[in-house]
Amino acid sequence: MKKILFLSVLSCLLIACFTACKSKQSAYKAAYEQAKERQVTTEQPVQKTTVQQEEITPVNKAKTPAATATRQEKITPVIGEDAAGIKLYSVVVGSFRNKTNAYSLKERMQKDGYMPVLGENEDGMLRVILTSHETRQDADASRAEIRKRYYPDFQDAWILERRY
Repeated sequence: MKKILFLSVLSCLLIACFTACKSKQSAYKAAYEQAKERQVTTEQPVQKTTVQQEEITPVNKAKTPAATATRQEKITPVIGEDAAGIKLYSVVVGSFRNKTNAYSLKERMQKDGYMPVLGENEDGMLRVILTSHETRQDADASRAEIRKRYYPDFQDAWILERRY
């Protein structure tokens, strides 16, 4: 009787051991696939913006601002910012969700002599506006100057056309 009991316990342990020792790789893969699926389903649709292609030239040649990128957004100044600092056309050098990063770039630009303004769009993105102008031509010229002064940084600076 003891032999039968011992053999049955031993066989139960062996069965439990072999079935419980499945490879963890399949569990990790399943978890990864679920997370990837959740990420795809929770991504928000990208807001359509008006963007025109810009002519790209080598660094040593002059850039012709034939057509530059422009985005139209309804933007409001962040609390404590000068509302008059955001005009119709603004040159944006940074765009952040994290307030710390936005304020850090703003302080850096203040040390360089600019009067940057933080604006927030409808999606909660913080825009670091370095200069703001009433005309598109002034904004284009300002953006070109910023790109030249801070090369290779801020080569992706863009013009924001404010909607009301």
